[in-house]
Amino acid sequence: MSWDADVTVVGAGAAGLSLAVELSKPLPGGRAAPRVVVVEAPPGPLRPPTRTWCYWEAGAGPYDGLLAASWDRLRLHAPDGTPIERPLDSLRYKMLRSDRFEAAMAERLGANGVEVRRLTVESVHDTGGAASVRGRDASGAPSVIRSGLVFDSRPPRRLPAARTTLLQHFLGWFVRTAEPAFDPGAATLMDFRLPQPARGLAFGYVLPLSRYEALVEYTEFSSAVLDEAAYERALRDYCASALGLGDYTVTGRERGVIPMSDGRFPRRAGRRVFLIGTAGGATRPSTGYTFAAIQRHSRHLAGAVRAGRSPARVPPVHGRRARAMDAVLLRALDTGRVAGAPFFTHLFSSVPAERVLRFLDGATSPWEDLGVGLRTPVGPMLRSLLELPLLPRSVPAAGPGRR
Repeated sequence: MSWDADVTVVGAGAAGLSLAVELSKPLPGGRAAPRVVVVEAPPGPLRPPTRTWCYWEAGAGPYDGLLAASWDRLRLHAPDGTPIERPLDSLRYKMLRSDRFEAAMAERLGANGVEVRRLTVESVHDTGGAASVRGRDASGAPSVIRSGLVFDSRPPRRLPAARTTLLQHFLGWFVRTAEPAFDPGAATLMDFRLPQPARGLAFGYVLPLSRYEALVEYTEFSSAVLDEAAYERALRDYCASALGLGDYTVTGRERGVIPMSDGRFPRRAGRRVFLIGTAGGATRPSTGYTFAAIQRHSRHLAGAVRAGRSPARVPPVHGRRARAMDAVLLRALDTGRVAGAPFFTHLFSSVPAERVLRFLDGATSPWEDLGVGLRTPVGPMLRSLLELPLLPRSVPAAGPGRR
């Protein structure tokens, strides 16, 4: 059977580009890599704006040359203003801007002979012995790409049925101050020196780029987003009261909504159609972090395809134990049994930062997980755990977002 490609990757964001690059790397022994076609949206509303991705890893990484900044210390401010600062030991917290990543990945795809087509995708489905991607080009002309496999990274239209669905929603400003205002040696992961919502939690997030520049965000975990004026007001108050910035200029902004759900994201949409990125469950439910999980999953998927194995045999992005712990935390936060600000403050003050990050990455052992669990409010968490099997799953109205 003649196909246009061995693999079609739909979407040219973090998930699609990462997988396409892994698939197209030269194979040893002169063997041909799979023929890959990447489908990206034409310029317009389907193209997401430039955004920031953060992750952590030990030592040097493959994208270090693209980073906007990185830090070996994390800081948290308790609700009473007490600063908690921790070294990351072998890890570094890294900040990557999507425009630099996408440009670099496009260059690598070109060097590997990968074709990139600009289409507005209308459908992706199995067709006989192949998978078909149907869409229209910038002129409106119809186009069909047939391939042996399709990996689809488009955000799902609806989130899966879940017992708990919260939203991580935020507004961030890139600011430049008139006077030195930031410590470029430490990233502030959570700053609770601001009013808390009745349910959920709110915090500031500061990624310094220099003594004069930083990305400053106002973030909430809650069931509903705010209007634009509310984000603006909260961010202005945070910059003035907690950070004391004085005169500053806003040079850029980004806004996002990330699903925090214990729903079961499907891993495939057909016999030959597989879902990746947020659509495939790459977003960690308890934190919203996605980029590092995408990198691990891309390597595993590409390794399977290049070895002639089915992608269906690749394990889920996040393991069962991690997803179960996330479900308990989401339920405890959503019911108000656990207050978010004291919870995260105690966690970061009592557990080494490196272990916390490995825990959030699902890279800790069961014994380490138990040690972390014992530093949480055991009674409320246990109650949330015991009631989860009794709770119905419902489809939330909220759609997915980005980070």
